Amino acid sequence: MTALTDVRPSGRQLAWQAMEFYGFVHFGMNTMTDREWGEGHDDPALFDPAGLDAGQWVGALKAAGMTGVILTAKHHDGFCLWPSDVTAYSVAASPWRGGRGDVVAEVADAARRHGLRFGIYLSPWDRTEGSYGSGTAYDDFYVAQLTELLTRYGPVFTVWLDGANGEGPNGKRQVYDWDRYYAVVRELQPDAVISVCGPDVRWCGNEAGETRPDEWSVVPRALQDAERIADRSQRADDGAFARLVRSDDRDLGSRAALAGHEDDLVWYPAEVNTSIRPGWFHHPAEDGAVRGVDELFGIYLRAVGGNSSFLLNVPPARDGRLREADVAVLEGLGRRVADFRARRVKAVATVSSGIPGDVGTAWPGDVGTAWPGLGRTPWRPDDADPLPGVTLTFARPRAVEAVVVGEDITQGQRVEHVVVRGRRDGRWTTLAEANAVGYQRILTFPPVEVDAVLVEIARSRGTPVVARVAVIGAGS
Repeated sequence: MTALTDVRPSGRQLAWQAMEFYGFVHFGMNTMTDREWGEGHDDPALFDPAGLDAGQWVGALKAAGMTGVILTAKHHDGFCLWPSDVTAYSVAASPWRGGRGDVVAEVADAARRHGLRFGIYLSPWDRTEGSYGSGTAYDDFYVAQLTELLTRYGPVFTVWLDGANGEGPNGKRQVYDWDRYYAVVRELQPDAVISVCGPDVRWCGNEAGETRPDEWSVVPRALQDAERIADRSQRADDGAFARLVRSDDRDLGSRAALAGHEDDLVWYPAEVNTSIRPGWFHHPAEDGAVRGVDELFGIYLRAVGGNSSFLLNVPPARDGRLREADVAVLEGLGRRVADFRARRVKAVATVSSGIPGDVGTAWPGDVGTAWPGLGRTPWRPDDADPLPGVTLTFARPRAVEAVVVGEDITQGQRVEHVVVRGRRDGRWTTLAEANAVGYQRILTFPPVEVDAVLVEIARSRGTPVVARVAVIGAGS
């Protein structure tokens, strides 16, 4: 038991988790050639997005409620969106901005102006670079590019690494020196999380936006194996993978799943990633296939409300601007998220226990009604309490449709089963229940009119520490 609760997040993981929702921008040579996976060696003259407006991109992401943006600085084709010193295959060889442009700089600057954090994606596979597949020589090349990106553009909140690994121009595959790459990130951007093929943030296992019924942050160390992750990632340029959801690996962190691994556990929280369109890059043929607000809001609730973060890709078009359909959906999504948060019901919070004779006491501080965000005083019940609970009582009966529960994850992930009950005419009925909580769990249910809501911690690994509880009123 102690081994499970002793596993805690790092400072960088805590800061990342609080971001909750951020964007991906896939843009580059593939945008110009209408490809998903370019083969490399395309003429740099093809890259000339005359209307490129990074401010429009970032502004649209912010309107959706996002807190950060990750840019594909280089995809598998090898074309660099910044003037790299170690390759001629970059924006410096293109006619865009007269060969003096830098997409990375423009996006990083736009992010700062809009108050969003900036992150980078640098594909480890390079289909143009001649040293790919040669071992140390390519690692030197990759580290040089990574160093450029981590030293020229200010603070970076994430380095997003996938495991793409195909043949280079010499017909060979590269064996990546992941430990060396991680060391460079730690040295140059110590506050950045290393995501997916990295030790800080775990890929959810699909690109469809599908979430697990229960997401655990404490998992076996073996899940950090970059080669295992790469093997389960996309390995061919086809559209099927984007909506593929496997049925295995549904339970990664229950006590049953961790049995036998108690001495080798890590804090490795999940990120849910998907695209607003069928593809990751913009394709004119998909302009009518932009996902709607309802679908994306559902993913948001399951991801941000399921102890995960939500990474949504939004690709600009060939002219360097987001299409109006994408912008409109993002604006609608932002309104939907803001409305959901604004419907938090004012309540008086009391805490109680399963100890006979306990009539309940006021929650110490503001946590009982604090959301979004954390209250200042987490609640830790008595260690001997068999059934700790939080009751939110309303001034009058209210129609409600969701409850938000969050743990103080600086103390680990402890809750193993939570039950939500509603009171009407003096009678309590069960509204929802779940197992894992972690940073945040949003439990939704059909609208019901009640005058109080009780959140009970029915099972936990050690004494739970609750950071927030809030009730959301039913929408119109």
